[in-house]
Amino acid sequence: MEDLKIKDVNLEISENLERHRTDGFSSSEALVVRRGAPIRVSLQLEGRAFNPTTDLLKVQIMLGVHLYVLMPVTFSKTISYTRWKAYVDRDNLDSQNPSIFISSPASASVGCYTFKMFGITRGTNKKSYAFGKFTLLCNPWCPADVVYIASEDKREEYIQNDSGLLFIGTTMNPVSRPWSFDQFEPGVLEACLKLLQVSPPHQANKKMDYLNRKNPVYISRVVSAMINSEDDCGVLKGKWEGDFKQGVNPSLWTGSGDILTKWAESGFKPVMYGQCWVFAAVMCTVMRVLGIPSRVVTNFNSAHDTNDNLVIEEFYSITGQKLNRSKDSIWNFHVWVECWMTRRDLGFGLDGWQVLDPTPQERSGGVFCCGPAPVKAVKDRRIDLIYDIPFVYAAVNADVHSVILSEGKVVNYSKDTERVGSLICTKAVTFPRLQNITGDYKYIRSPTSTISSRSSRMSEDSTLSRGSSKGVLVVMSLDKTPVAGETVSFTVKVINKQRAAKLMKIHFNAQAKEYNHSPSDTFWETQGVVKLAPMEVKLIRQQILPVQYEDVVGDDLINLAVVLEDLASQEQVLASEEFNIASTQLIIQISNKETIVCDKEQAATVTFTNPFSHMVSGVLTVAGAGLIQGKVQSRILPLLPGGSLKQRITFIPSKVGIKMLQASLALSNVNSTIRGFKMVSVSGA
Repeated sequence: MEDLKIKDVNLEISENLERHRTDGFSSSEALVVRRGAPIRVSLQLEGRAFNPTTDLLKVQIMLGVHLYVLMPVTFSKTISYTRWKAYVDRDNLDSQNPSIFISSPASASVGCYTFKMFGITRGTNKKSYAFGKFTLLCNPWCPADVVYIASEDKREEYIQNDSGLLFIGTTMNPVSRPWSFDQFEPGVLEACLKLLQVSPPHQANKKMDYLNRKNPVYISRVVSAMINSEDDCGVLKGKWEGDFKQGVNPSLWTGSGDILTKWAESGFKPVMYGQCWVFAAVMCTVMRVLGIPSRVVTNFNSAHDTNDNLVIEEFYSITGQKLNRSKDSIWNFHVWVECWMTRRDLGFGLDGWQVLDPTPQERSGGVFCCGPAPVKAVKDRRIDLIYDIPFVYAAVNADVHSVILSEGKVVNYSKDTERVGSLICTKAVTFPRLQNITGDYKYIRSPTSTISSRSSRMSEDSTLSRGSSKGVLVVMSLDKTPVAGETVSFTVKVINKQRAAKLMKIHFNAQAKEYNHSPSDTFWETQGVVKLAPMEVKLIRQQILPVQYEDVVGDDLINLAVVLEDLASQEQVLASEEFNIASTQLIIQISNKETIVCDKEQAATVTFTNPFSHMVSGVLTVAGAGLIQGKVQSRILPLLPGGSLKQRITFIPSKVGIKMLQASLALSNVNSTIRGFKMVSVSGA
């Protein structure tokens, strides 16, 4: 009898990509599949046909250079979620080109596999074989996988969506920032897999690393450490002060693809530079590529408690200037990642969203990473559990102690238990808007509490802050949301709580500040004297003009404070708050938006109106995963105050679905970047 000879293996890539919901990776020209689901491959035989009676087929699976499994090909189509299996469908057998189904367990390790398909002729034991390769990812569609998430809408959002919104700014005025996750762009899959290969755990013990990659808890810690470059050849170098001339200003990144591919192409040299939202967005991309549902989360007024006492101290002078006197800090916003997984290592009730923070702040297990910390454990203050729950708990729950100093002595002290973690949010599923998830992390004390009012974007309570002493209560509030190019108007309400007249000295102070630093020098201040009759309530209105803040603030925030001093008793009272100034938006209009199809040129117009009191110029960048290959950039000539420009751009969509076209204008003579986005529905050609 002629020996069975296998000439080649057809990986049936297009069919398998569609079956495994990995067709977004079609540009990689590789077979990308998900664990816990069968892969169909077809044998190309040379010579005679396959005879089920006289021939045997075996499959050898390798992960790296390590033998993973050697198994016979059977005729049983029963799928096992706990072990590897290979079978032939006898009812639909093509003897000349038989189809083999290879099924991995739902707990198989993530990585790049090779397999060898053996054909053996009974009696002679002569073997013929051919090779194949596939990349195996986690499978949130498989109920037996620990990353399974039941909702199809959530799988589309947290795995398949290649664009999203990051939220920055302040609680009172969250700003949505478009971001391209780019997980299906050329080179991104390969970069994410390389990230696992060059990680210190893999380099130290390749076999153990491969075995551990079945567990998303392990994978997420490796990725969290590898996004920053503090301990390894990680993706991003962080920088929060000084100039960015040796790299890219973090505010200018528009997506993850450029960062990941630049890192891989450079031989794994850290890309310069990143800050928290960049670290988080790139990690979200990597986790979505690896098949683990992920989203980017913003914690407004995020505490960094360096001495683990759950208290953040802030110091002010008697004229309302905020002082840099504490190692503790409150970031106006901090951005991290949540990943969805079952936590079998922690027992019952802690499955679901897990906090992971790739921004290098504190070491965990000796390296700069954070998590996965179950959100449910943070809410219940389960600080006895791994990983890093105390750090996350403090970030959303620390108390704030505000202190007024005069000649080094404390003259006033107040406590705020509700400011930290006042709004925690993420992008809503399906829709381009904010979803408030504060209640997932914290117990909301009552419907009328400050947490509730600050955590709702729809709240009409514009109160900034309150300060109180034995004799006086002071309340400061913005008259409306500050907008670039407009006057900042605010009102101070002073309430005399005693039945005696008072003479008060009042100091106002405004300082520009970056979201994660103490404020810089005062750029606006004024003072005066206030006379209060017994039990009187007095309103004091103030304004900061655009010419006073435009050249100082830009994309920064404003720390605004008022200090009142009773001239008779020298008693001091403080009210303060930090806020951002909303910038104008770029307007994007799509031509013929009802007929946008793949592989056909489309046109869009980007419109910008100068809101500033002086001329501006800059560079306009337009990008969009699945819409534009790379970026389109153009220089904007000086534009007079109030002037408008319209910039026409063209693009050719390459992928079907809802895509994001985003534009950003980096101004050259103002520390500000203006952004806008438009969701685009692309249909098949």
